[in-house]
Amino acid sequence: MPEKTDLKKLEGQHLPVLPLSNVLLFPNSRLTFEVRSEVAKQAIIFSERADSEIIVVLQKDAFVEYPDVDDLREIGTIGKIDVVVDEDDGGLRVSCIGVERCKITEVQKEVLERRKMPNGEKPYFLEAKPELLPSIFDDSKAAESIREPLKKTMLRSFRKIAHAQGEMPREIAWLIERANSIEAMMDVIASLVDFDTKDRYDLLSTIDVDERLRKLVELLHQEMKVYEIGRDLAHNMDHKLEKKQRKMLIREQIRVLEEELGDGSRNELTEMLELLEKSSMPEAYKVKVRKEIDRLERMPEGFGEASILRNWLDLVLALPFGKTLPEKISVRQAKRVLDRDHYGLEKIKERILEFVAVRKQRMDRAVEEGEDPNSRLKGPILCLVGPPGVGKTSIARSVAEALGREYVRMSVGGVKDESEIRGHRRTYIGALPGRVIQAIRDAGCDNPLFLLDEIDKIGSRYHGDPTAALLEVLDPEQNNSFRDHYLEFEYDLSKVLFITTANDLSSIPRPLLDRLELIHLSGYTDVEKVEIALRYLLPKQIEAHGLKKDQLSITRGAMEKIISGYTEEAGVRQLERVMAKLCRKVAVKLGSEEGYTGSRILQKDVEDFLGGAKYFYEKIPRKSEIGQATGLAWTAVGGDTLSIEVNHYPGQGKLILTGRLGTVMQESAQAALTYVRSRYDKIGIDEEVFNRHDVHIHVPAGAVPKDGPSAGITIATALASALSGRAVKPGIAMTGELTLRGKVLPIGGLKEKSVAAKRAGIKEILIPQDNLREIEDEVPELIRKELIITPVKHMDEVLDLVLKAKEEREE
Repeated sequence: MPEKTDLKKLEGQHLPVLPLSNVLLFPNSRLTFEVRSEVAKQAIIFSERADSEIIVVLQKDAFVEYPDVDDLREIGTIGKIDVVVDEDDGGLRVSCIGVERCKITEVQKEVLERRKMPNGEKPYFLEAKPELLPSIFDDSKAAESIREPLKKTMLRSFRKIAHAQGEMPREIAWLIERANSIEAMMDVIASLVDFDTKDRYDLLSTIDVDERLRKLVELLHQEMKVYEIGRDLAHNMDHKLEKKQRKMLIREQIRVLEEELGDGSRNELTEMLELLEKSSMPEAYKVKVRKEIDRLERMPEGFGEASILRNWLDLVLALPFGKTLPEKISVRQAKRVLDRDHYGLEKIKERILEFVAVRKQRMDRAVEEGEDPNSRLKGPILCLVGPPGVGKTSIARSVAEALGREYVRMSVGGVKDESEIRGHRRTYIGALPGRVIQAIRDAGCDNPLFLLDEIDKIGSRYHGDPTAALLEVLDPEQNNSFRDHYLEFEYDLSKVLFITTANDLSSIPRPLLDRLELIHLSGYTDVEKVEIALRYLLPKQIEAHGLKKDQLSITRGAMEKIISGYTEEAGVRQLERVMAKLCRKVAVKLGSEEGYTGSRILQKDVEDFLGGAKYFYEKIPRKSEIGQATGLAWTAVGGDTLSIEVNHYPGQGKLILTGRLGTVMQESAQAALTYVRSRYDKIGIDEEVFNRHDVHIHVPAGAVPKDGPSAGITIATALASALSGRAVKPGIAMTGELTLRGKVLPIGGLKEKSVAAKRAGIKEILIPQDNLREIEDEVPELIRKELIITPVKHMDEVLDLVLKAKEEREE
């Protein structure tokens, strides 16, 4: 036991301060507690080494890990540390004896020259001068006459509380008997009863003995009341405590306590009724909801259906009936946002701006005529169609920002159950509302921009067809009364602006496709990819990897090499991953090579960072070839060239097709052979060749599936060349569907095919006459300047342009 402290010698001295979060030390009592704070540990270590007293003070905020001068309460207790034990987790277990109340003054920080603490600062502890606060005691007879009954009440209440918690330990009885004054007795009791921290600090701060006694008696009385309520509640509920109801005991106790105290948290059902009155849902819906709330109130606690009904009420009351956010439509703002977030895509941006402008005109007209603006904002449901990575989802997000609408995205890819859209009936176990209603609830308004992503990948099975449910969602004439199975009444979706995205239209059912206005996004050209990478992707990855702008830069030539040799895509996702890889390479060099400050990647440096090129684009032959023609193809990752080879040899007139050709392409080859055979005399082919020779048509890259009709004129050209012995002029590629009569029909993917032609070094391309009107709109200006684009109507024109005379054949 520490020696008795001489309080007078402590006046004017700085003592270490021990800040505690939720624990108070009272004079005349012992407190055992655990310490993990570095600041508190340093104070204890200093006090032990100096064999000095310590001031135990409560923190203002219990969650401050490194308390400073301003984080301490004003009143504390001078104490003497008795025992300190090291814990396995690095903390300290401390036993401290309280000596006297004090007020801390001149608080200062004592910084130690040791290793840094976990927060990066040097270790420190706090010191302060104690100003002693002895108790104020009124020793008059009048005060004594009031004090004595209160003292007896205090002791009686304390004994009841102690016995209620079990047999009173002998140590507690010994401490109270040993107390030589009423002040000491009150301090011991205050330290033993589990009062709230705020009440404990109030008792510690009260200097007047009589006032402190009254407060303590009142607190003990409140503790007794809580105990008696709990005891009575336990007695009254004994007959209800069956096996299933035992789990609900704690909740029932809380409810009864709230009713007894009168100032507890508001009743759940009352809150529901308040929310119902504030809701703007139709009155007919309110009537039904009120009935359900009344039914929930009559249900016994723990009844199985109660949780189902409660979940339904929570959903209904959370739906934003009539909560329409004002739409800020500005064509200039929309253009600014689209130009900021997306490079290129001029035709797409133009269509989006037309969409925004029409909505603004409708809204302005409605305001002029005194109508609800939302009543005229019904419009087409846009479907952004294009290959992966071209910016469909980000365009929808930009439109939401431009219109000032909440943005909600729901991916329907892989959804195969109609209930995902319409919800389950709430009679089923585990029933949930449909994802459409859930998204509207999460948006918090009834007019968000709702993106249905990957709508072409939605499926169906025996649980129902989700696309059929989407018909109602996406039809402006029907979605004002959308009915979710879980909700059980209609919800108005007419104010929602729906936008969908897809990669392939062939998998979308016709009735659903009929409700969509299609906006096609083709792949980016290499020029556009360079700009996107330098303006958006590279800065984004530099920031994401913690680099500085001057630590990584890529020249335009290097970026072109990266795009052509290390990516094969219509969009830019793979390109962004390559940018991330370069950032990682630079980060490793910065961390491992001394003196390295960054890289400026030139064209010749690309392979040092990324290794050898992964993709190669075939260059067309520079010399004339017999039986070989170059076509242009569209793929999911952009355009490509297609080399078609034809050979013939003695046989029985069979046609052999190789190169994994699809059904349509095989039929194109048969049609091409029929055309060439019908024009043998004009082309200069010996008629006997068709009967005495087998013809073999091969399209290289045999492992890659190929299909489509647009290679028709290319196959016919290669056949005519091989069978006539006339070489095909170099530097020419072609695309077009061929009929038996020799007509050249239009094709798609003109932009991608022209980009592929330029990349392969082609000088001239032949296209169908009917595609001529698309050149200015589809083909980038840079490509138009470098390519000769020749329209053709008939296969005879093609052969006249590309086949050399026999005497022109190159050896």
